[in-house]
Amino acid sequence: MAMFKRLASNIEGKGIRIVFPEANDKRVLGAAVRLKVDHLVEPILLGNVEEVRELAAQNSWAIDNFTIIDPENYDAFDEMVTAFVERRKGKSTVEQAQSLLKDVSYFGTMLVYMGLADGLVSGAIHSTGDTVRPALQIIKTKPGVSRTSGAFIMVPAENDGQKLVFADCAININPNAQELAEIAVEAAHTAKIFDIEPRVAMLSFSTKGSATSAEVDKVAEATKIAQELAPEYQIDGELQFDAAYSEIVADQKAPDSAVAGHATVYVFPDLQSGNIGYKIAQRLGRYQAVGPILQGLNKPISDLSRGCVEEDVYKVAIITANQALNN
Repeated sequence: MAMFKRLASNIEGKGIRIVFPEANDKRVLGAAVRLKVDHLVEPILLGNVEEVRELAAQNSWAIDNFTIIDPENYDAFDEMVTAFVERRKGKSTVEQAQSLLKDVSYFGTMLVYMGLADGLVSGAIHSTGDTVRPALQIIKTKPGVSRTSGAFIMVPAENDGQKLVFADCAININPNAQELAEIAVEAAHTAKIFDIEPRVAMLSFSTKGSATSAEVDKVAEATKIAQELAPEYQIDGELQFDAAYSEIVADQKAPDSAVAGHATVYVFPDLQSGNIGYKIAQRLGRYQAVGPILQGLNKPISDLSRGCVEEDVYKVAIITANQALNN
């Protein structure tokens, strides 16, 4: 896919370090080997060293020059414990830190926090909570962002079609106006990474006051907040999906909008509509949904699906490295 070729070219040879906490999984290790051979990232593998080497040997993968770390036998473990306790600011004791940091998800996230890695890719074995929880506790969200969110890059079946960003389709069940505005701004940032010019539509079942309800008011308020947070982006709402997507409908419903009919970033008012929307586009519209891409964190942490294949791990790592490059 052209998009991934461009993303790969961005990071080739730059030595971006990505942690893989699930190196004892064949899909993950296979992707890490490919990424190393292709000179796209420097993998940091976590797990029992002998088990990881045995898995590599079974598949005829050469990993002699890979960094492999076993959290159970890490020379700088005490320093990491101290850094973790300081980061948690009294919310974890030394004993609790020692226990938590034996977990590969917490350990890998601390490597990113301490600057020993540039990003993390996990979730092939672990749940979303296992991946996101350490990120929120350790990496935390960017200044001005109250919570993380999940975006999908929607890639059309036809190569010449327009790539789109859908958010939040993964994490926040019912964001308030402030949170929705932050999601919109972060989704615009995500669009830029993928070479998509951000024109952000704040979606609703109403277009410019055509309906009245508390739900519509929330989106209208979020639009105003987002415009103030990021005046450099074109952000408009509230807009129905057809008004945001179709020039013909936009001319009728929102003729004065610079976004209507030309939107590339679609911000859904809640998780129900976002999750349903991206799956309709995926199944009926034949779009490929790339993601979820976690937004709003100080450093990139990416969550895989437990049903992923090696190619998914490979592509998510490329995305994560691009986020690190643009961080």
